Amino acid sequence: MTNGLNHSMVTLNLSLERDIFLRTLIRELSGTLQDVVGLEEASGFISVVGERMATQLNQDYKSALEVSNLSRQQVADVLIDLKRRIQGDFYVIEQDEEKIIFGNRVCPFAEKVVNRPAMCMMTSNVFGTIAANNLGYAKVELQETIAQGGSGCRVIVYLKLTEEAEDAEGREYFRGVESV
Repeated sequence: MTNGLNHSMVTLNLSLERDIFLRTLIRELSGTLQDVVGLEEASGFISVVGERMATQLNQDYKSALEVSNLSRQQVADVLIDLKRRIQGDFYVIEQDEEKIIFGNRVCPFAEKVVNRPAMCMMTSNVFGTIAANNLGYAKVELQETIAQGGSGCRVIVYLKLTEEAEDAEGREYFRGVESV
């Protein structure tokens, strides 16, 4: 016996470890929310968590970079880096003063995101909150997502309230009081 655990348990061929467990937990939580309160309300709950995480991540990156505010290029770099660190594969398709268009080949939630579009609110809120708190404004459009059956994701972060941004389906974010 190993620490009171039967040896046959330790050697079981079972794909269970912390990462899979936590991704499954989030998937089931978001699915339960979607089923009980609907997609829009579930997305709202997940948005609150995303905003709180984004506020902390924004502060962590600014501290690590030793800056009081991130530039547009730094915002793009931070968003790509944070997704890379959690095993996503985001990249910039194009960017200018008005918007940053991201692509993504791998969701950090992996297969657990399929049919759970509410989970995409994490990306929307993290991207939108960090961009807005540093640049003043953001609107995030989730044009294509793995959660909704896409082979990848296409996420547009509008940085200025242009006609194109106004016409886009998405969520708007504004600089928070604590970010001024």
